[in-house]
Amino acid sequence: MFTIDAHLDLSMNAMEWNRDLRLTLDEINDREKGMSDKHDRGHATVSLPELRKGNIGLVVATQIARYVAPNNTLRGWHSPQQAWAQTQAQLAWYKTMEEEGEMVQVKDLGSLEKHLSVWNHSNDHRAVGYILSLEGADSLISIEYLERAYQYGLRALGPAHYGPGRYANGTDATGRMNQNGLDLLKKMGELNIILDATHLCDDAFWQALEHFDGSIWASHNNCRALVNHNRQFSDEQIKALINRGAVIGAPMDAWMIVPGWVIGQSDPKQMDCHLDRLVDHIDHICQIAGNAKHVGIGSDLDGAFGTEQCPYDVETIADLKKIAALFKKRGFTDEDVKNLMHGNWLRFLRNAWQ
Repeated sequence: MFTIDAHLDLSMNAMEWNRDLRLTLDEINDREKGMSDKHDRGHATVSLPELRKGNIGLVVATQIARYVAPNNTLRGWHSPQQAWAQTQAQLAWYKTMEEEGEMVQVKDLGSLEKHLSVWNHSNDHRAVGYILSLEGADSLISIEYLERAYQYGLRALGPAHYGPGRYANGTDATGRMNQNGLDLLKKMGELNIILDATHLCDDAFWQALEHFDGSIWASHNNCRALVNHNRQFSDEQIKALINRGAVIGAPMDAWMIVPGWVIGQSDPKQMDCHLDRLVDHIDHICQIAGNAKHVGIGSDLDGAFGTEQCPYDVETIADLKKIAALFKKRGFTDEDVKNLMHGNWLRFLRNAWQ
């Protein structure tokens, strides 16, 4: 079944993890044997061939580069200018993949429909479609840079990532958005850039919903009711997003799926972390909504973790196809399954870009 994945850090893996995503997974992981600089070395699940194998024809692909102030212990860049330059290197990678025929950018209704037609009616080597998203706004030196990013195809933006940010505070932080953040939301609305509510701290989340009138989604977020952490959405936040017509993508980072996970120590099988546990989160959102029209997949696979920290029945991103049967087993209809795998994201984009 055609599948959309609403959150993949492809350029980060290419430019910071130094992974040639044109290769097979075996080739990528073989190159990383013996490396220990990151805990996910040799455990990659994502490559362009695997996306094709899984019929994952459209992804939301990120640029990401955090600015960190002198007292911030998180990993990141020491100036917004450096962070901007890093996002431009990531952009250059996407453009190079386009030139190689590996990817194609989708940025409006016309390019969306054209890509869907080509993907679904061709048996040749198919370019993976990507919608460009910025995860965390720290790299935008000023609001004017958002217009520059829009011109090269940026179509979604999450104002925050982890910790305090220049425009909004994110996971593990608190506090409302500053004036720069509010100005950013206004400019996003003018440019029709989708607001990604993922990673916004609770204070900024509610403030953003109050001030932003455009299209909102949550590319990769699970449920606080099942794993109690501020990175997850509360039932009240889920209801608010549903009321705004949002779609919420399910991520596959194990600590967000099962409670009690200890990063760097826990093991997927020992923690009984498998795809059906992820479907628990998807089902929870459906029960709140009373339908299956607000759920999708935003796997975040290889988002600084690999097979050591994802469901044990996922060895490759092509395994996303397993979710369809698990979802249907819970009594959801064939139409519900299609909506989960691609239909809800397509409806959202067609409404946002009409």
